[in-house]
Amino acid sequence: MLYPPIPKNEMERLVGLSEFDLDYSNLEDNFKDLTKLAAKVAGTDISLINLLDSYTQWTISSHGLGITQMPRDESVCQYTIMNDGGFEVQDLSKDERFKDRFYVQDDPKLRYYFGLPLKTNDGINIGALCVLDNTAKTINPEKIELLKIISDEIVNRLTALKVIESLKSKLTEATQVQKKVAHDIRGPIGGIIGLAQIIKDQGDDNKLDEVLEFINLIQKSGSSLLELADEILSTDIKVLKGNSDDFNLLIFKDKLEKLYTPQAKTKNINFQVHVNTSVEKILFSKNKLLQITGNLISNAMKFTPQNGSIIVDLDIIKNVDENKLNILVKDSGVGLNQHSIDAILSGTAKSTDGTQGENGYGFGLALVKHLVDSLNGHMNIHSVIDEGSTFEINLPRKAN
Repeated sequence: MLYPPIPKNEMERLVGLSEFDLDYSNLEDNFKDLTKLAAKVAGTDISLINLLDSYTQWTISSHGLGITQMPRDESVCQYTIMNDGGFEVQDLSKDERFKDRFYVQDDPKLRYYFGLPLKTNDGINIGALCVLDNTAKTINPEKIELLKIISDEIVNRLTALKVIESLKSKLTEATQVQKKVAHDIRGPIGGIIGLAQIIKDQGDDNKLDEVLEFINLIQKSGSSLLELADEILSTDIKVLKGNSDDFNLLIFKDKLEKLYTPQAKTKNINFQVHVNTSVEKILFSKNKLLQITGNLISNAMKFTPQNGSIIVDLDIIKNVDENKLNILVKDSGVGLNQHSIDAILSGTAKSTDGTQGENGYGFGLALVKHLVDSLNGHMNIHSVIDEGSTFEINLPRKAN
């Protein structure tokens, strides 16, 4: 049995990814020009930008292939994040690790793969830029250098978006704070445009005429981010009170259904998200909520057999000083013994395989515990062997 590769710094890597606090379903428009550019540079039909959490490979932008997610242990990019160089497979159908995968056996019957890790400034590989085709390809060193510049561009843009979101959440603190943070993001955003110019210069030197058309899209995107920073500075704080950092239970429910219903359908699991309608429109910060709840849901999917059920209950408990967000994730899976529960709550749990042999990485629940603790929250686990488990999360949330 082939076990999945696990980076030595996996926990650090997952924490680093969680710091971006990304909604994986809402990033396509920010990166579609880069995926199109990568395919054009490599001469392949397909290119993807993938981010890998503990359970899932999330495709945040794609060109030539309609895919949004797959189990991490079925991906090729799980090998790409293991080192800092490129990872190439000339023929996936002849590689023991990939020959039986659905994307090799069925349409689009992929054969060629080349991937580069998406490396943050902290030296953490959070995902991969990959190019693929159903026929053999050769990517020369010149084109690989261009792809490396594009991969750096992706990380720069993710960082810029992260800083912009951070700026929005701090607008209510003070005018000076908003000006300082906006000033801080102009540097990395300016770097985006600078990198685009480098790509343009190299493309011209190497007579990659087709590439130049798409470079203009990168420059326009970078300019729009600069305009957004200026807009944030010039907009009244009260107008931005309801910004993209705001969630309510209805928005939260919609995000979870969009992200995790595909996983449930794949395993034929009844997946439902319920909210307390009496408090469904109260606003609260989305900080780390998708990462916490998503890992709990993915873990439940792993240990719930076909035709089982996973129910998520979302509620807000109103208090005078601050509200409490209550999240329950209940499954009809294999259950946990007390030793396993204690290990999870102490952060010492080890990975096990799922009900259909899904490989485990052992860090998903550890990440949840880490994030909940960092937000001054609390986690409880109730479980009965062969009957299922309930994970309960309580988080303090100031109403926006």
